[in-house]
Amino acid sequence: MATAPNPTRDDFAAMLDEQFGNADDGGFEGRVVKGTVTAIENDKAVIDVGLKSEGRVPLKEFVRGEGDSDLKVGDEVEVYVDRVENSDGEAMLSRDRARREAAWDKLESEFGEEKRVEGRIFGRVKGGFTVDLDGAVAFLPGSQVDIRPVRDVTPLMDMPQPFQILKMDRRRGNIVVSRRAVLEETRAEQRSELINDLAENQVIEGVVKNITDYGAFVDLGGIDGLLHVTDMSYKRVNHPSEVINIGDTVKVQIIRINAETQRISLGMKQLESDPWDGVAAKYPVGAKLSGTVTNITEYGAFVEIEAGIEGLVHVSEMSWTKKNVHPGKIVSTSQEVDVLVLEVDSEKRRISLGLKQAMGNPWEEFADKHPVGTVVDGEVKNATEFGLFIGLDGDVDGMVHMSDIAWGISGEDALALHRKGEEVQAVVLDVDTDKERISLGMKQLEKGAPSAEGATAAGSLKRGDVVTVTVLEVRDGGLEVQAGDDGATGFVKRSDLGRDRDEQRPDRFQTGQKIDAMVTGFDRSKKPNFSIKAHQISEEKEAVAKFGSSDSGASLGDILGAALKKNEE
Repeated sequence: MATAPNPTRDDFAAMLDEQFGNADDGGFEGRVVKGTVTAIENDKAVIDVGLKSEGRVPLKEFVRGEGDSDLKVGDEVEVYVDRVENSDGEAMLSRDRARREAAWDKLESEFGEEKRVEGRIFGRVKGGFTVDLDGAVAFLPGSQVDIRPVRDVTPLMDMPQPFQILKMDRRRGNIVVSRRAVLEETRAEQRSELINDLAENQVIEGVVKNITDYGAFVDLGGIDGLLHVTDMSYKRVNHPSEVINIGDTVKVQIIRINAETQRISLGMKQLESDPWDGVAAKYPVGAKLSGTVTNITEYGAFVEIEAGIEGLVHVSEMSWTKKNVHPGKIVSTSQEVDVLVLEVDSEKRRISLGLKQAMGNPWEEFADKHPVGTVVDGEVKNATEFGLFIGLDGDVDGMVHMSDIAWGISGEDALALHRKGEEVQAVVLDVDTDKERISLGMKQLEKGAPSAEGATAAGSLKRGDVVTVTVLEVRDGGLEVQAGDDGATGFVKRSDLGRDRDEQRPDRFQTGQKIDAMVTGFDRSKKPNFSIKAHQISEEKEAVAKFGSSDSGASLGDILGAALKKNEE
């Protein structure tokens, strides 16, 4: 049997070159290799890694934490080769660097698998802390220490604890870790376990941890739930502090659990009886109630009629007379008011209330106190292009149309005679409570205006009637006349005094003179309008019809003369 040849020194060198490269070419440098402790001299260990010369490593690099090294001759250790040979001909080796390289290999693997790593916080640096990850040094930002800001980190120093690697760059030697991410993940796991033990509609006790403007956070034993301000009570709650305080133990009902966001909604009012049950029967439409104004908005005011039940008084239902006014100028918060139920919607939890309906309609009250024909006093509130608005009793306004301001002049001229703030007298012509309108007249109070009897007499006249009228007053615009001795009074406009222009002069007539005129119409106050010209035209037409046509050769004078002669016979 042939004996295998013993490897020569050259063969052994070739084997080393195959595994590590040529030592002369620096193939060992920058690598972690295994070596054997051949001696311990003073505070250094002499280690042979198969190079031309041995290297020395301080014993303190083999110590972890406090204490002395237990390294002994013959132990096999891993070291990092900085240089194959220094100026003294020795290999430059490092146990710390070998540990760091091994740690980096492990950390890169764990970072790729998103595993947690164990480390110790051992120092402070600007913006955070340094963490020892079994030889590799990582940076822990201050914001990643805990879920909430930590003022004193001393209790966390030099204590083994888990971290999550956020970022690492081996070439630059940078590692960023987070303790907060681990705590949040652990907390999420705990929350999931707690949520699994809870159910919607469950009644549970908790402790108020924090209060905000919109509600309160309640600790349910390791997990928080939100108690919204609208779920604290059926009555209006302006701020949660009106109902609860931090530290209070409260009984709540779980309204909703969101498994995805792990948010829990809580309620307190759900444990009380609902005041809206049977509200339609309790507050029928038309019922008059008393309540307190709780809130005022641009569109109305909310009135609480009992604890937990509020109704809305819309701005249109607040006042009979104050239109387009902000509700805050009509009522104030905490004011006691009387209201009328207008509508009830139990499903939508809405009650419509009326404030003005509880006060009475001022137009109906005015109509009862001031029937047509009543003389009233008032102040001119406003003058428009079509009339005057007069302020009356009951905070209502009446309108005098421009045609009812004065006799004998145009409406525009009549409007110019009055100004805002002036005290005037007028007579009630009509009251329309549905349309909230009061019609007034001022000229009806002038001399010669129709009395009640005169109005009756005017009612017997009709358009086209020819009557004998007496001149009561001569004006620039025409004649104020009266039908008969005590009949209706009316007016003959200047343009109706005759057919010809020279006949249309009021100064041709005298007070007391009697003339025939035709009724041509009636004004808004039912007073008749008379016309002498219309009567003349009517007579001419009648004469032509009876005595011939103007085309027969006879003159109009001949025809009229014949008509007059026949009348005399």
